[in-house]
Amino acid sequence: MSKMPYRIMILITNPKPCEKASKMLLEDDVPMHFLFHGMGTASSEMMDILGLGSAEKGVLIGIMPKPYADKTLTRLRRELKIGAINSGIAFTLPMTSASNLVLKMNEPIAEAENYEGKDEHTVADYKFVMIAATVDQGYSEQVMNCARAVGAGGGTVLRGRSVASENAMKTFGLSVQEEKDIVLIVAKPDKKLEIMQAISRECGMHSEAKGTVISFPIDEVIGIE
Repeated sequence: MSKMPYRIMILITNPKPCEKASKMLLEDDVPMHFLFHGMGTASSEMMDILGLGSAEKGVLIGIMPKPYADKTLTRLRRELKIGAINSGIAFTLPMTSASNLVLKMNEPIAEAENYEGKDEHTVADYKFVMIAATVDQGYSEQVMNCARAVGAGGGTVLRGRSVASENAMKTFGLSVQEEKDIVLIVAKPDKKLEIMQAISRECGMHSEAKGTVISFPIDEVIGIE
């Protein structure tokens, strides 16, 4: 059997469908996933127009074999209507490596798939990317303003905290606020560099926002054209 490729699957939707998706994964014995609370970045007026009612979002992140991730996206579309208008977005990110524990935990569903394909992609194969900007809390709106100015759509904000080495901070002459906002933006590849540069220019590590920006190719996606 060929080496099994893995994916990180991310679902961003309203809280109730997110909880249903979590139960779906538990029923299917997917060994590990995480639930977060997030906030959409659309204005309240736009949320009313879209009929979403609230900017509160549920975010589910799971690690699973690629064949199972593909099936899960299909189930999310069919059973929870993800991909319909105003229903949310789900996508997968290629994962190049994982710890032995993650692989061991996923062995039962990986073996059931009997995967025989290859996982060979180039940058040109990906139609979307995910940009993740991490900034001090309170600067997520500034991140989105920078991103929208160069063509980005909406984003989702997660609240968290940073854990950094004191020696590393001293070495680079930086100070780090523990409380962080993580802004997730899905964009077309041809807009990636411009968006990342705009965020870094206004909200980079040497600004008051103390931001960092990374991006990942999106493998499969539902909920965006």
